[in-house]
Amino acid sequence: MAEPRWLGPQGDGWALPPGRAAGAQNGAEEADRDTDQEDADSGSDSGSRGNVGTALGRAVPDGNVLLPDIFHTDHLFFYERFSAYQDYILADCKASEVKQFIAEYLEKVLEPSGWQAVWRTDVFQVVVGVVDVDYSSLKAVVQLGDPFLCESRDSSFTLECMQELLELKQYQILLQELWVVYDESGEFDQTALAVEHVRFFYQWLWRTWDEEEEDEFDYFVRCVEPRLRLHYDILEHRVPSGLVADYQNLLSQCEELYGKFLNVRNSISTSDSEVENVSMVEGLKLYEKVEHLKQKLKVIENPQLRYVFGYQKYGSLQAKGLRTTGTRVLHVVPSTIKADEFQWMMMDKLYPKSGGEDIQVQVHSDLLTAVSACYEGDTVVIFPGHYIVDGMFCIADSVELEGYGMPDDIVIEKQGKGDNFFDCTGADVRISGLKLVQHDAVEGIINIHRGKTTLENCVLQCETTGITVRMSAELVMKNSDLYGAKGAGVEIYPGSTCTLRRNSIHHCKEGILIKSFLDEPYDVPKITMVKNVIHNNEGYGVVLVRPGPSEVKGASAQTTKGNTQPAQSGDETASVEEVGQEQQPECVTDELERYERAGTSGQTEGNCEIANELGAAAAKKSKRHKKRLSELGITEADENFLSQDMFVSVEGNQFKWNGKGSFGTFVF
Repeated sequence: MAEPRWLGPQGDGWALPPGRAAGAQNGAEEADRDTDQEDADSGSDSGSRGNVGTALGRAVPDGNVLLPDIFHTDHLFFYERFSAYQDYILADCKASEVKQFIAEYLEKVLEPSGWQAVWRTDVFQVVVGVVDVDYSSLKAVVQLGDPFLCESRDSSFTLECMQELLELKQYQILLQELWVVYDESGEFDQTALAVEHVRFFYQWLWRTWDEEEEDEFDYFVRCVEPRLRLHYDILEHRVPSGLVADYQNLLSQCEELYGKFLNVRNSISTSDSEVENVSMVEGLKLYEKVEHLKQKLKVIENPQLRYVFGYQKYGSLQAKGLRTTGTRVLHVVPSTIKADEFQWMMMDKLYPKSGGEDIQVQVHSDLLTAVSACYEGDTVVIFPGHYIVDGMFCIADSVELEGYGMPDDIVIEKQGKGDNFFDCTGADVRISGLKLVQHDAVEGIINIHRGKTTLENCVLQCETTGITVRMSAELVMKNSDLYGAKGAGVEIYPGSTCTLRRNSIHHCKEGILIKSFLDEPYDVPKITMVKNVIHNNEGYGVVLVRPGPSEVKGASAQTTKGNTQPAQSGDETASVEEVGQEQQPECVTDELERYERAGTSGQTEGNCEIANELGAAAAKKSKRHKKRLSELGITEADENFLSQDMFVSVEGNQFKWNGKGSFGTFVF
């Protein structure tokens, strides 16, 4: 099967509709040259008019033999759709001009008659012949095919029934309901692709409220591109399933509320009656709700913003509780163990914990099986080895996973794509002495939905995010090494509790990200940070996401017991987050040379000192920083980074060589 691809205009050419940017024209010409060159190099047919042979693949309808094959056009790549919408279809049009631009595009590439299509609805599929196209309404004028070919859920859709249905529709069918029948000649390649682009646009990219949104940005840049990128990110499993579910729920809610808003608005007359006034108030309330949901949708559609906010995701794991017999089990992995190792393990792990209880021992060859077999109070002892796991650990009971040896000798490596590696919802989960390695992931290496999870003496080699501590959950992490996250090493959600002691968090995009939700405020998390080393992260050591605008306090209002002096602004460029630049000698800093200049150990002694240094540094922000924040849609930077309520204890931490600084604030 030939690989589907976008086919631009060829030698005969056609002009772009009036009003399109010159850049779009240039892009179209460049795409033409690229396509011509590819065809010349490969010797393959382009599939345009005048050429013999199709370049598109054939798709066989599922489950039936009556209907003919159709063109295979629904698996186009991102760049193919992007180029089509940007260069040929939408260009720089406004939202109110979308239908007009699509109609003008179709006039250039769509065959007005002479092709067959399968008309698909939720209840039937029938072959029709296209005899004309009404470009302005984006509809095709059709007649039933000869012979009559129809597939339906029941036998009620006879020839006579379908004729009556077409008469009611005046023989006009929306183009997005048609799938072009396969033709080897290549004459209808452009037609099949054009219909696919129209169908995809109205199914995935268009919103019913778009036409009423007008601003200085063109519609493609403002709406189509971010939605198209999100769609392909979801298809290619780059977006967490919880965030996808949130987006779909928000979209459904917004469409429902917008429909109600339109009904209320259309029912309001020009009279000044009490009923009309009540309807107007109701309409305003609906409008505000719709605008709020639209803003949340735009945040998720924006690839730069979607990952810094929290989303609601609840673990559906159910705890098993205690065994009916009341016994606890010590699970041992793997099944083959040397006699002396087993003897030492029994003396070291079993006898001290028995306390007179009846404890059984089960030996497993598979690590996932061992964890799945656990009940409340069980322990899994894992012997040295390299364990490849194709699946996810779901821990809903108070279970302990313990490596018997050094972490580097007990490696648990995830294989296969999936949201999480470890999902924890147990009241008291303990993981110690293990090295966890994650590949090809969508979400973090450990996701704590609720309950308390304790990690001690572990090594975490991450892929996307490191550890996620969700609302009402608790993390205690001690003497562990976390690195490699493309997002944050530790994500802390509102209402959670996080205790970090003597850990190393490094070579992540951000060290620690303290999240907020997209709308309503929640309780602040409770964070304890003692003697951690946060270093060599691409962005900041610690980033706080907060709703804005926030109240900004000048450095002069800050006082501390250390009698610190104002910091000097550095040469770092601003990003989305607020930079904690050069800091006082008593406080931590993000660059080793500043430690040397100050001649101190660079350890934090309390919250006040850190808050003061950030306030003083923020007071010296340059105009370049503010301009960059403004361009990114950040209204105001929050300079009260570390609140006393949020940080229970902060002492003895070191921040070194973090790319953008020790601390930053993202205000939305």
